Amino acid sequence: MGLFLTSGFPDFESTLPILQEIDRSGADFIELGMPFSDPLAEGLPIQRSSERALRQGIRLEDTLATARAFRESSDTPLLLMGYINPIHRFGIPRFCREAADAGIDGLILPDLPPEEAGLIRDEAEDAGLSMVYLIAPNTSDERIEYIDGLSSGFIYAVSVTGLTGSGLGTVDRIAKYLKRARKLVTRNPLLVGIGIKTHADWMQFAEHTDGFIVGSALIDLVEHLWSDPELTAVERLEHLGRFVRALRHGEVVEQS
Repeated sequence: MGLFLTSGFPDFESTLPILQEIDRSGADFIELGMPFSDPLAEGLPIQRSSERALRQGIRLEDTLATARAFRESSDTPLLLMGYINPIHRFGIPRFCREAADAGIDGLILPDLPPEEAGLIRDEAEDAGLSMVYLIAPNTSDERIEYIDGLSSGFIYAVSVTGLTGSGLGTVDRIAKYLKRARKLVTRNPLLVGIGIKTHADWMQFAEHTDGFIVGSALIDLVEHLWSDPELTAVERLEHLGRFVRALRHGEVVEQS
């Protein structure tokens, strides 16, 4: 189970405690989003979170600082997810080197097709960063096999041909697509994301995948909790922890 949080959301000071609570509550890995002004693959929840972070002045250096702070207390895999433009502007060799130094394990760049991945792939591999590529329901068998051979972390199976935050759509159609992908993906774990909001959503596809990723539902919850002035910081994190444990176990599991 992987969870996505935008760096600097809901604010810079809250990002690290949220990551730590997600970690304590059972995430197998975490995706830390790099805020960008034009996140083409994202729906409204993640767009809003990115805009909010940018308004607060969050830069790539801040995201790396958060990753470094998280790594001081956890070995849970941490990936950066975002877009190639800010990385290119930062400097690809410098980015890969500093990401690795900050404890980042891999990269997910939705706007970078595999054919163009040479722009960063060698630098990432030299730094020990895994590269995760995406497939979709309209991805051909040949391309799925090609992407499986290129990936070095896992395969991100987008459940629908749409933006993050979209609904699941026709479950039978998604299951058929994932069953097809499962037969073709032989080198990497296959994880499904987009539209997964509950443990029950995941269970519909568990037979054909190795795990799932939740992003927009977490962003929506954080936005709600951190906008409620009656909740204390501790209460917000407690609510968040219950949500993550329910995603993993199918019910709220209280911490001992």
